[in-house]
Amino acid sequence: MPSLGFTSVPPLLKYLRHAEQLGMAIEPALAAAGLQAQQLNDNTLRLPGEAHERLLDYFCEHSGDPLFGLNAANFVLPNSWSVLGYITMNCATLGDAMSRIMPFEKLVGDMGVSRAEVQDDHVHLIWNCRYERPRIRRHLVENVLGSWLHYARWIADTQLSPACVWLEHARPGEVMLAQYEAFFGCPVVFDQAYSALVVPMAYLQLPLRQADAQLLRTLEEHAMGLLATLEDASLGQQVKSILRGLLKEGLPRKEQVAAQLNLSVRTLQRQLQQAGTSYQQILDDLRQELAEHYLLNSTLPIQDIAQYLGFTEPRSFHRTFKSWRGMPPGEFRQRHRR
Repeated sequence: MPSLGFTSVPPLLKYLRHAEQLGMAIEPALAAAGLQAQQLNDNTLRLPGEAHERLLDYFCEHSGDPLFGLNAANFVLPNSWSVLGYITMNCATLGDAMSRIMPFEKLVGDMGVSRAEVQDDHVHLIWNCRYERPRIRRHLVENVLGSWLHYARWIADTQLSPACVWLEHARPGEVMLAQYEAFFGCPVVFDQAYSALVVPMAYLQLPLRQADAQLLRTLEEHAMGLLATLEDASLGQQVKSILRGLLKEGLPRKEQVAAQLNLSVRTLQRQLQQAGTSYQQILDDLRQELAEHYLLNSTLPIQDIAQYLGFTEPRSFHRTFKSWRGMPPGEFRQRHRR
């Protein structure tokens, strides 16, 4: 059976809060999952995905709640998605928050992959679960979609509901169907090709109640650094991670990077060449990655983006970006941003 990857601690805490409300003892559940209570005090810890599966399986089996996953979504908090939760909270609109899920969801774990599809005047916010066992998959899908809705209502200070909810699993009996529709506040249809919240396009313009553009940028930089640590820590990745931090202070120099790695500049260049890359290539790739990210996922003026990326003047940034993507940054933003 293929590995289920990893899970972070925060998503598991929703299950524990719901179980406690139901009066369940937590210690046997943790033992069944192969977890220790002290592990759940460290939100930075990465745990095997199998532990997530075993914990949810135990609660589904022993809670007496046939909608355990869905009802556990009521206990979602900003930290339920690690730094991603705080990123979405500080976006300007609900649409901006939605656009942050896909780039950063790996920080929460490997439980599944999100995507958004526009159909007519609605957006389908889809979550594809990687867990295959039918019961685990159903409860996890319902927990994720329920958590999205509960959290979106909180950050947008609204009680609006989706137009409808699609679920891939089989239609339940009438009593449970009524519970689903009461939770989501809209029609819920089953046996669909995928599971999704289907929301009107107009919802994407809803303002969020505590948007903070400066804090958002800081959080995103932190999140991108965390993403780099999830990848294999090759020399190239280490250089990229260091450059990400140095760019905030202007265009980095090779000497600064080499010093942080306890290497001479010559040794750094030789080892990068042996790895099939170069300092300049890594820097260029990182600047392009960050430029595209800020153009598509922020409202920062182009001259500010240029400054953040170490360009001394906007014209130089325009010229360089055009060499990357074949068009100026303003045109790229207009064409590709939803």
